Amino acid sequence: MTKRWWALVLAISLVVAACGTDDSADTTEGSTTETTAAATTETTAAPSVETTAGGSEGEVSLVWRTRPDNQEEIDVYSTISTEIDANLENITLDYQPGSNEGAGYQQTLLTELSAGTAPDVFWIPGTDVADFATKGVILDLKQYGDADADFSVDDFYPGPMFHLTYSADTGNAGDALWGLPRDVSTFALYMNVDLIEEAGVTDPRELEAAGEWTWDAFKETVDGIAALGGEIKGYGQSAWWGPYGAWMNAAGGGFFNADRDACALDSDASIAGLQFERDLYSTDAVIPYGEDPEPPFRAGTVGLFQNGRWATPGIRTVDFNWDVVGLPTGPNGPGNWLFWGAYVVNADTANPEAAWELVRALTSADVQAEISALGANIPSRVSDAALDAFSGFTPPANNQAFLNGLAQSPTAEGPLWAGSWPDFVSLMDAEVGAVITGDRDIADFQANICSETADAFSG
Repeated sequence: MTKRWWALVLAISLVVAACGTDDSADTTEGSTTETTAAATTETTAAPSVETTAGGSEGEVSLVWRTRPDNQEEIDVYSTISTEIDANLENITLDYQPGSNEGAGYQQTLLTELSAGTAPDVFWIPGTDVADFATKGVILDLKQYGDADADFSVDDFYPGPMFHLTYSADTGNAGDALWGLPRDVSTFALYMNVDLIEEAGVTDPRELEAAGEWTWDAFKETVDGIAALGGEIKGYGQSAWWGPYGAWMNAAGGGFFNADRDACALDSDASIAGLQFERDLYSTDAVIPYGEDPEPPFRAGTVGLFQNGRWATPGIRTVDFNWDVVGLPTGPNGPGNWLFWGAYVVNADTANPEAAWELVRALTSADVQAEISALGANIPSRVSDAALDAFSGFTPPANNQAFLNGLAQSPTAEGPLWAGSWPDFVSLMDAEVGAVITGDRDIADFQANICSETADAFSG
């Protein structure tokens, strides 16, 4: 195996321990390329319906859903659905792209699950697995996994599989199977290379290669791009926990204590990361906090845009020169996240065997390779060939930035088994946003935020 692969395996293997020690927390999801994905087809694909569904006769209809980041990603999954539909016997698929509009993607799912109108199979962020599992609204698939001779949990990265096999009843991993991981991802900074050259600032890729891509260098780059004037802004990020959490992580802080059973937002390191971001947003060099930065970036008026691999299909449609670079290094490193999400099954589906078949097909090596080639994700299957192939799925040219993010001890996204992640994050998002925009004093935040979020933790 390559040196890069061993570094990546080591980094992600640490996530098993990190579920009890890392500070982590929901994620968004991120047209096509002529690159083929044949290099990642070494893993056996899902078995046929006759094998998994016990030889069921007649056509089975399944509805499934993801939460796309943009229209290009909707197109990716629509294509995948059509292809799987054609290849699975006796199963007809109806793909529904979800949305964050209105009540939000996860809350909409929970409402539909309560009303009996939810899809059979759906994607949820890794942070929400515990909430859905403990509410009893998703199916424990362990019996189907145990009966499937071609399935092994070892086919996937251990970090996500720890949480996906964790039983709140026994307190042990391996005693359940709540779903299978669709992908993994890290953050990178999408770069408008044309604006960077026009501004005359040093290319961040050069700074990173020289070990000089620091918070100070980042701020100088942002200010230099914004100095072009007019509509031009140096930087933009979305207003959810991932982007602001990256600054906290990079300062050595995070959301939770080591046991992930209490808040750590008031730590000096967390506050240092938040202070850096507050200072960044106190100028007009950046897209105002709370405004969606992706449309102006795609319109060519933003120099740097923080997002995950899921944004790549949309960025591939722009008409300016672009690439990606890693996150700048803070006092404790780049502060990246190991993002993941999983396909899970409605506990009340009328066709559990067929739903398992669909989950297996959606996470097969062939399908993951195709989605990676289209730009949306990094495969969640453990495969050196998959990573090597991923590096060739361009643009961007610098795919290594995403792989470096995986190898640089990223903070693992994970569910909050000792409390309620939805309750915690809804309050945290609001109060962190108030600090960043200057509507809340940061000293008051540090003094009170953990008591304000204490009710989110059980016990």
